[in-house]
Amino acid sequence: MTGLSFDVAHLLAGGLVLASFMLLYQDRLSALVNTFALHAVVLSLSVAWQALIQDAPHLYVTAAIALAFKAVVIPTALHRIIKRLGIHREIETVVGVGPTMLAGIGLVALAMVVMLRVAPGADRLAGEDLAFALSVVLLGMLIMVTRRNAVSLVIGFMSLENGLVLAATGAKGMPLVVEISVAFSVLIAFIVIGVFLFRIRERFDTVDVSALDRFREERR
Repeated sequence: MTGLSFDVAHLLAGGLVLASFMLLYQDRLSALVNTFALHAVVLSLSVAWQALIQDAPHLYVTAAIALAFKAVVIPTALHRIIKRLGIHREIETVVGVGPTMLAGIGLVALAMVVMLRVAPGADRLAGEDLAFALSVVLLGMLIMVTRRNAVSLVIGFMSLENGLVLAATGAKGMPLVVEISVAFSVLIAFIVIGVFLFRIRERFDTVDVSALDRFREERR
């Protein structure tokens, strides 16, 4: 592998981590959805580059799926859901942006230390890509933990799944049937979550998940 191939692979994987931090920083739903589309574009570029340097044509299918569904179809659908539900306010967070970003930096450092020590004998590119992928997964979990809006939980879940795809492709790819099944699983989960959002809106007149906690307390 040439130095250029190595550097570009790291640039794209690192760009996905940076896009995850951009998701953490957003405080408005429309900006969050647009940033997720960027997140998916960077993922598709990273997977396409892995397909090139690994000489694995089936990974181009993975890149195309990520670009079509996650960068176009899902963000467009989320924008329509937001418009139909009449959500035009800021995202409510559990803690402020500053502490959240610091927690994210800590999680990235943890991912780097853990993965580089767990797989010291692995291929250098694969090991470091796995570290980037684990960082994206942990940041996706952090988004889900620190956001109260149900739409932002959907974004956190899908960004987490992007990290899993990066891990699979960085570790010399995965079978095409697995990639297609994962894509359809994510699409089905998105449809279910979309129905769930409408039900929350109809029942509580809000998509703030803290309303569910208040409802449970009232029923006791």
